[in-house]
Amino acid sequence: MQYRTLLIAAVPRVNCRTHGIHAIGVPWAEKNSRFTAMFESLVIDWSLETSLSAVARLLKLSWDQVSGIQARAVARGLARRERQPVERIGVDETSFQKRHEYVTVVCDLDAPKGSGVLYVADDRKESSLARFFDEIGQWGRHAIKQVAMDMWPAFINATSKALTDAEHKIVFDKFHIAKHLGDAVNEVRLKEHRELKAQGDDRLTRTKHDWLRNTDAMSRHERQVFAELRHSGLKVARAWAIREMAMDLWGYQSRTWAEKAWKRWYGWAVRSRIGPIIKVAHMIKAHWDGVMNAVTSNTTNARAESLNARIQWIKRTACGFRNRARFKTAIYFHLGGLDLYPASLKSAHTNS
Repeated sequence: MQYRTLLIAAVPRVNCRTHGIHAIGVPWAEKNSRFTAMFESLVIDWSLETSLSAVARLLKLSWDQVSGIQARAVARGLARRERQPVERIGVDETSFQKRHEYVTVVCDLDAPKGSGVLYVADDRKESSLARFFDEIGQWGRHAIKQVAMDMWPAFINATSKALTDAEHKIVFDKFHIAKHLGDAVNEVRLKEHRELKAQGDDRLTRTKHDWLRNTDAMSRHERQVFAELRHSGLKVARAWAIREMAMDLWGYQSRTWAEKAWKRWYGWAVRSRIGPIIKVAHMIKAHWDGVMNAVTSNTTNARAESLNARIQWIKRTACGFRNRARFKTAIYFHLGGLDLYPASLKSAHTNS
């Protein structure tokens, strides 16, 4: 098995009155493929384990040849995929190249780990997500119970137009809100640090990560030092306390009690006279229903964020992609949970 086998054959062609002249199908290769089904399966197996460029180098193939095998595998997988109703989906965007170029990724939040990508579209416009809802049809839209996303207006608009009772189905991710609050705390810290440093006070020097870390992850000495800061009269200490209270207001069973607790938090935040915190409070108020849906459910966009990290790994190992088509193919190939292998060898693989 250490030798390369070249199979040379004059494949007959037929002249069909309806479809014209075509080469007949042969059992060792698919249409438009120069490789046997066994060899394509080998390339697929290797491609699932390492980068496209590494597969091309080890098998002495060109980058385009390996990419072509992956594209045919994805086309087979998408054609074989059975449309099943999905109850919880996550929507996220991921960067394709620099200069704010993105693709939109829709995933099944209940799919097995390492898979679940349902749809990949160019850009992150309203039309990008709207096409997904069009594709799944009315029966697919009716099955959806929750849509986890960030507060990007294009995604909100597309979901609101596609789903009935969308205000009760949209869930704004907890970690997205935590990021906004964390950024607000850091903005307050930066401004206050400059003011204190001008007065010769360096208390906030090298404390950036202390304000963003979980105190449970700190050592006893670190907690003691940090306790002095957070119990001080600094603005950043008040901003941190407001953020911590917000992070404790999750997991309510009753929407009524959840809204009471968040209204108290909102009142404290808007009266804090801390600009960045007030801005986040108004953002939460503007997206109130989606935040309350998240507070009273266990649905988060953690699966979508995890897939996003895997997508960025795929992009790095490929040293970038020249066009979106190949980038989308790579996402489906690695994370779509598709049946990728040629039909003649499906039974030879465990994921067939």
